[in-house]
Amino acid sequence: DMSGLPIERIDHYMTEEELTAEFGKNGWKQLPDAISRRYRFVPAKVEVEEHHIGVYADKKDGHMVKAKHPRGLLHGSTVSPTLAAAVINGKYVNAIPLYRLEQEFKRYGLAITRQNMANWMIRLGEEYLSVLYDYLHRKLYDYHVIQADETPVLVNHDGRPAGSKSYMWVYRSGYMYPEKQIVLYEYQRTRNASHPREFLKDFSGICVTDGYQVYHTLEKEKEDLTIAGCWVHGRRKFEEVLATIPAEGKKESVAYLVMKQIQAIYREEGKLKDLSSKERLAQRQVVIRPLVDALFAYLKQKKDQIVVKGKLKAAFTYLLNQEKYLRVFLNDGDVPMDNNASERAIRGFCIGKKNWEVIDTINGAKTSAVIYSIAETAKANNLKPYEYFEHLLTVIPEHMEDTDRSFLEELLPWSPALPENIRK
Repeated sequence: DMSGLPIERIDHYMTEEELTAEFGKNGWKQLPDAISRRYRFVPAKVEVEEHHIGVYADKKDGHMVKAKHPRGLLHGSTVSPTLAAAVINGKYVNAIPLYRLEQEFKRYGLAITRQNMANWMIRLGEEYLSVLYDYLHRKLYDYHVIQADETPVLVNHDGRPAGSKSYMWVYRSGYMYPEKQIVLYEYQRTRNASHPREFLKDFSGICVTDGYQVYHTLEKEKEDLTIAGCWVHGRRKFEEVLATIPAEGKKESVAYLVMKQIQAIYREEGKLKDLSSKERLAQRQVVIRPLVDALFAYLKQKKDQIVVKGKLKAAFTYLLNQEKYLRVFLNDGDVPMDNNASERAIRGFCIGKKNWEVIDTINGAKTSAVIYSIAETAKANNLKPYEYFEHLLTVIPEHMEDTDRSFLEELLPWSPALPENIRK
């Protein structure tokens, strides 16, 4: 698909002399052009911007003024919005470790160390990008339904023994709100309830999660918070059971019969994806609630027959213990059946984690949370991450002395004020 790409037209026409030689004088007529298209790759290149800023002095008292000019990103640094965006796009979007970016830049004649790039990222995150991150955090509270998940990460210098697990938490707007999506990461040293308690302290609504007890604890503490469960986690447990059953007996197994019922629920839910929230809720009552009722009735009927501790009993126990949370989607058309959207939102971080394995410092981990948040939010809203970060790092520095943060509205991923070249 070549739509959206710039096109350079290159003409290939015969001269008057060539046409006369071929057809005789005036013996030809022009037909529609034959058009062929091919992709052309333009390699990256590094250039130096040399800003000459006019300096003027009063002849009488000697006071000086300078011509207006863009603010530098970081005092005393040679980094520009384009270079910073290239590093961000490389590491946080394409999962390229900084040592490989260092090698790549060197091939283009730019000698820049990975330590310099790491320091740039931390300072840019703290000084500029965190401003938008905090604004998005407040915007997340506008949604009635959000989703949450977490994944472990290793941080070298966090004051604990080597190999101690830290966590990257992810919070995102509900999957059923496709127009204005927000994805936010938050680094924390533990998986303690205090972290989502603080992050969601001003949130009121429904949060879709897996079966982690921490979220259920929060629901008991906050009257205005409802936790919705994830059907995928339950389905996976029965898939694991089925994988251990020989093929000849699989279709007669209890696990298979449960899986068939879960699949039927998903199949019917899939038919509702293009409906409005109100229409989806109505159809769930008619079509899906009876299927859910039948499934849990079957589970309760069979549970006492499963006496051997193992994967099947664990799968039964999980679904029955989570019944309250798994039924929440039946009461609200904006609540998805599962937490897959959160898992997808955290996948970019997990891919990067495989490449660089550990984060060196706590500041680096906090910066990663800020930058991954903006990168994943941009991707979720069909923006080009490189162009978006370049724009942010061009505009935000010009407003750092503003007491009014309303300029951030025009930088949100869905803002009509964004330059067109940022959109896919």
